Order: sequence, then C-alpha cells, then structure tokens
Amino acid sequence: MNQPGHLQDWQPDSWQRKPARQQPVYPDPAALRAVLDQLSQLPPLVSSYEIENLKGQLAAAARGERFLLQGGDCSETFADCQSSIIAGKLKVLLQMSLLIVHDARIPVIRVGRFAGQYAKPRSSDTETRNGQTLPVYRGDLVNRPNFDPDDRTPDPELLLRGYERAALTINFIRALIDGGFADLHHPENWTLNFARPGPVADAYQQRVQAVARAIEFMETLTGGAPIPQLQRVDFFTSHEGLHLLYEQALTRQVPRRTGWYNLGTHFPWIGNRTRDPNGAHVEYFRGIRNPIAVKIGPPITEEELVTLCDLLDPGHEPGRLTLITRFGADRVASALPPLVEALQRRGRRVLWVCDPMHGNTETTASGLKTRRFERILQELETTCEILYQAGLPLAGVHFELSGEDVTECLGGACGLTEADLTRAYRSPVDPRLNYEQSLEMALHLARLLQRRPGARGTRVFVGTNPATQPPSVTDKPLVRT
Repeated sequence: MNQPGHLQDWQPDSWQRKPARQQPVYPDPAALRAVLDQLSQLPPLVSSYEIENLKGQLAAAARGERFLLQGGDCSETFADCQSSIIAGKLKVLLQMSLLIVHDARIPVIRVGRFAGQYAKPRSSDTETRNGQTLPVYRGDLVNRPNFDPDDRTPDPELLLRGYERAALTINFIRALIDGGFADLHHPENWTLNFARPGPVADAYQQRVQAVARAIEFMETLTGGAPIPQLQRVDFFTSHEGLHLLYEQALTRQVPRRTGWYNLGTHFPWIGNRTRDPNGAHVEYFRGIRNPIAVKIGPPITEEELVTLCDLLDPGHEPGRLTLITRFGADRVASALPPLVEALQRRGRRVLWVCDPMHGNTETTASGLKTRRFERILQELETTCEILYQAGLPLAGVHFELSGEDVTECLGGACGLTEADLTRAYRSPVDPRLNYEQSLEMALHLARLLQRRPGARGTRVFVGTNPATQPPSVTDKPLVRT
C-alpha cells in the first residue's frame, strides 16, 4: 500500500544512507547477508493488530486516562531464556500493576522490557585488558562476554539466536496470559518463592485481600457470572531498536494496512546515545508504524527535542510518540521544565514517561555499578511535580528491574548496603531493582498518581488503618521541597 506523503522517500533500508552509531562491524559480509535473508523470511513475532491496540492505549495514557508501566532487564542474555526467570519478571510487573490500579484507580498498560533486549550501547568500540584490545561486548545479539578474540568477534548467527529466544519468550508469556496466569481471582500465582515477610510484603497482601473482597462483591451483583476483564490482561513487549540491520529484517508490510511495521516488538525505542536527528536511528524510526519512544537525557536542547518530534511524529498521531526522560535526580529540576514548555508552546501532546534509573548510576569504591533507591525515587517525584505543575499527567515509568532475588541497587525498605551488593549481583551491565524494591517503588508511585490532574478520589486501601503502615512504605512525604 502507498506510504503517507511525508514518507514517500522512506524505505526500511533508507537509514543506511545516514551516519549510524553503535553498530557492530562484521568481518564476513556474505555470512551477514545470508543471516539477514533468513531473518527477513521468518514469521513475525508480533502482529500489527497488537501494535495498533497498544497505540490506542498509549493515546489514552497521554490524556491521563491510562498509565504505562514498562520494566525488565537492563540487558537480556540468552542464558536467561528460562521459564522461571521469564515468569518472575512477569509476576513482578503484575504485582506492581495491581498496586497502582488499586491505589491510584487508573488502568495500567503493561509493557515488558524483554523478548528482544539483547543489544546494548557502549561508550567505546573496544576494550583493552593486559595489553590486548578486543571489540567491546555489545550484548548477546552481537558477540559474547568472554574476553577472547573468537567470542568478542561479532557473529551474525547470534541474530538468529536472538530472534529464537525472543520468540520463545513471547510465546511463553502468551501461553501464561491466555492460560489464566494473570487472572485476578488467583493472585497467588504471582508469588515468588523467595519473597520475605516485611512491611512491603504486608502492604501488598493487604491490597490483594481488598481486591479479593471487591471481586466477590462484583460477582455477587452479577449472580456469579464471570467478568472477562478480570481473567486476563494485555501484555506487550519492548526493546531498544539499536541493531538496525536486525530491526530492518523484521520490518514488514501487512495486508489491509498502510506503511511498514516492525514486527519484532510492539514498542521499540531510540536510546539517548543514538537520537541524533540526522542519524540512522531516527531515520529508521520515522518510517515505522509502531508506537515509538525516545530516551531524553543530557545533553539535549529545546530545539533538538522539537526537531525530533517533528521528524518522528509530523502528523501529531495520538499514541505515536513517547518521551522517556532520564536526567538524574540532580539535573531534572532544571533540565525538564524548558523541554515541557517548548512542546506545550507548539501544542504537542506526547507521553511523558520517567526513567529514573539511568541518570542515577554510580560506581562503588570496589568498582560495582549501583543505584540508590532514594535517588531513583527523588527523580520520579521531581518529574511528577514538574509535569503536574504544567497541567500534564505523568504518563508512565520505565524501570530496570528483576524478578530474581538480586542485590544490585542500594537502599529501600530492605536496607541493602554496599556490603550486600556482592551477595547476589548478577546483572551483566546495569543494576536493577529487586523484587522488594520494585513493589516498594510501585507503592510510592501509586501515591504520586493519586495527585495527578483530574484524578478520581482514592483511598490507600480498603479495610486497613493507614496509620499502622510503616513510614518507609506509605507515610513518607513524597514531594521534596
């Protein structure tokens, strides 16, 4: 079918005429072409119907009628394509969404940062150890982490392995969702076997009990008739569209729809390092019909942001463009307001989403990368306040988190210290919130959302005295002055 007028000059490979950052160099071009030919013939991983459904829900989030919860690993590995690990991440996102829906009274869009997050941007093309220089590890989609010439050489066969792992992950999630895993009648399915008792776990269980009473009441009114909306949820996938040859191979036209869709994921995003308006990533992303996101962090100017919006969403399509802010707790108060005002002056409606993780990374004296819970929360609070003062909703959040019992981020109600980090530090790249920290963050987030413009009246939860809740969970003032 014909392309819209502003895309008449666009094709899935037109990005190749632009400068492309963060792309691996393959030593055997013929082998690479053979793999890409195979990829282009394989079945899509997602459908255009799912993509358009997500776009409609994101349009509602931009109006403050829904909320985007996006989370998962900083970088997936092929070894983590295991049922227990996949189910663990799904459980955490379902539990977080239950807390937000119950406390903030807003429908949640659940998007997993997985089933394709196999490539990572790096600050350098090479790494040197003991006098030997090799290509840097760019994620399992490109090469292998071992510091060895064979392992570090980009291997096109890994593109096929990445596609296969993504397909296995998506199929397992769909089977769980369609099989009743997300049924609100059985939230016990979401329990993690290592979950410890404590204030966060108690707060979560109190919400679960309140939801169970509400369901019993509703089904009593309907004479026991099932309520389909309680038995399953929509669930979508996302990843950074970094490796452009891989993304191009999964970009297809579909019957009875105009344009091209990336059918390797529902919701791809452009990273902060590759958002050059004149670069290859923006050129590729401007042509696909998926809802897309851009990470926005320092350094960025108002003019650059306006240009990005004009390139990526010239038609002001509802739900099309999400801006994921990542400035850090110290910078967000000064950096974000001018950007918000610049788009408001031009009548642009986008989804403002906060990634409070990436701008708050630090390195300990022992060399481990970590993030502090209170700094993550501080950036989230400040972003919320800036948007609310502008009359805008916080449309969503973007977290790096794990369904495993990891010790990678400091603080929170679990009280992780630097001495705890080595106990279960498993991330190959960036530190993630663990299960308990993720739920605690959802509790704080729900309270922030209660103050959103146009929010309906909410209660903390039914049947429990809020005064009895631990200060670290519900009584801590969330907006700093």
